[in-house]
Amino acid sequence: MGRGPEHEDVLRNPMDRFHSYLHGGTSSLLSTIPTVIVFPVYKTVFRQQLHNTLVRYAVGQLFNEGPMKLYRGVAPPLLMRTLNGTLLFGLQDTLLHQFSSLSSTIIPLSALPALAGLGAGVVEALVFTPFERVQNVLQNGQNDRHLPTLRSVLVRLSSERLALGYYRAFLPIAARNALGSCLYFGLKGPLCDVVEGQGFSPTASSFVSGTLTSMVVSLPLYPLSVLVANMQARVGGDVSGISGCWRMLWESRQRRVALVYRGGSLVILRSCITWGITTAIYDQQERRAG
Repeated sequence: MGRGPEHEDVLRNPMDRFHSYLHGGTSSLLSTIPTVIVFPVYKTVFRQQLHNTLVRYAVGQLFNEGPMKLYRGVAPPLLMRTLNGTLLFGLQDTLLHQFSSLSSTIIPLSALPALAGLGAGVVEALVFTPFERVQNVLQNGQNDRHLPTLRSVLVRLSSERLALGYYRAFLPIAARNALGSCLYFGLKGPLCDVVEGQGFSPTASSFVSGTLTSMVVSLPLYPLSVLVANMQARVGGDVSGISGCWRMLWESRQRRVALVYRGGSLVILRSCITWGITTAIYDQQERRAG
């Protein structure tokens, strides 16, 4: 998948497409190691997104809560990360195969990976929005008292309507994931070819292309992640729609783009490293599978 789409690559037998699910899950599972290591950093950034605070104040919040709660909320992203790779890479490859049967006069062959990525991103949002919802509720320290355990969070969300419970902020998540997957699968192949043309090894080329593609994806879509975090972190109380939440977020950031991106550098750096590793492992497994 690290190469440009050739017609013979997309017309593969079902077992080859099953390998895409397997390789996607394996590469994502291995890339969860950085997620565990840097989770305290990610949680710090989440507090910045939620409360618009400086790093030292966010770190102070986590310090006051104690080491026992430092990794509260880590289970959903670990599970989601592994399943995400399985679904995203496998479904994109399946859709790519299906779209390849269309005439190239309707859809250019070079656009098929991006189109398949768009479809995979929408399905990804349908499957993983509840995971992200639970994760954001657990990471919000203001919920510790009345929602102290994972079970209490699940019970509370189950009592709400889907749009206010597990699927709160579904539309911005769907937009972020669909656009992100579209850009990722549309750009990583051509970028890999360019980097490999500079004399880099195939594995290094895949890592660099995954890193650069992740940066291109993360920068413009980061505000959507901030919006999602603010919409999903609380349960109950006054509930606003997407436009209302965005207005409140924009006002709380003093109408400054720089404050919307507060904490974004760390998230984007983490994303670049994680997706660089994931892309390199996935492409290497695909090459070995032939």
